[in-house]
Amino acid sequence: MKNIFLSFTAIALSTSMSAQIYMAKNCEITFFSESPLENIEAINKAAKPILNTSTGDIQTKIAMAAFVFEKPLMQEHFNENYAESEKFPSATLKGKINEVIDWTKDGEYKATVTGKLNLHGVEKDRTFDGIVTIKGSEITISTKFTIHIADHDIKVPSLYVKNIAEDVEVKLNATLEPYKKK
Repeated sequence: MKNIFLSFTAIALSTSMSAQIYMAKNCEITFFSESPLENIEAINKAAKPILNTSTGDIQTKIAMAAFVFEKPLMQEHFNENYAESEKFPSATLKGKINEVIDWTKDGEYKATVTGKLNLHGVEKDRTFDGIVTIKGSEITISTKFTIHIADHDIKVPSLYVKNIAEDVEVKLNATLEPYKKK
C-alpha cells in the first residue's frame, strides 16, 4: 500500500512539474515606425517564447529575417541595412516576471518583466509592462514598448533619416500552453 501511495505521489509531482514550462503555440510580434515620409510596419510570427511558471523566468529568441513587410523593398532594406540580419540573425529577451501570479487561477494580471534585451548585438537592461491572462491551461502574454534604435547601435543613413523613426513601437502577443516533450 505504501508503494502505491509513493508511486501515485511521484506521478502527481512529475505531472505538475512538467506543466510549469509553457511554450508559445502562437506568437505575433509587430513593430511600427512612424516618420514624416512613410510609416513602416512589420510582423513576425516565428518566435516561440518560453515561460517557467515556477520561477517566473521568460525568454524568447526572435529571428530578424522572419519580419514580413508590406513592401518587399522595405524588407530587403531592413535585413540588409538596419537589422543586418546576416550579422545579427536574432534578437533575444531573457527576463523574469516581477509579480507573484497564481498560475492556477483564471484571470487577467498586470505584470512587469525585468531582463535583458539583446538587439543588433547590443544588450540593454529593460523593464516591460504587460498583461498576463490565464484561461484554463492557456496563458496569454501581451506587451507594448518602445525601442530607441540608437540604443542598439542601429544606424540610419542621413539620406533616409526622414524615412525611419528614431523610436519604434513594438507589440508582442503570445498564447502559451504547457510544454509537452515529443
